[in-house]
Amino acid sequence: MLLPSLPDDLRRQEPHAPVVEGVPVISILARERQALDRANARQGRTVQFYDDLTAKYGNNR
Repeated sequence: MLLPSLPDDLRRQEPHAPVVEGVPVISILARERQALDRANARQGRTVQFYDDLTAKYGNNR
């Protein structure tokens, strides 16, 4: 069976927000939370992709 390729977006790693000297810590924390939100959304898309595959091709566990 030939499975579809994993979308490139789902392979991407989310970098941490850069720590810049002199920038308020709250600003860095806000950027880090945005990065975490993007990573969580990508993980959700990965799960959905897998669920779609198992629904289409069956679950062979």
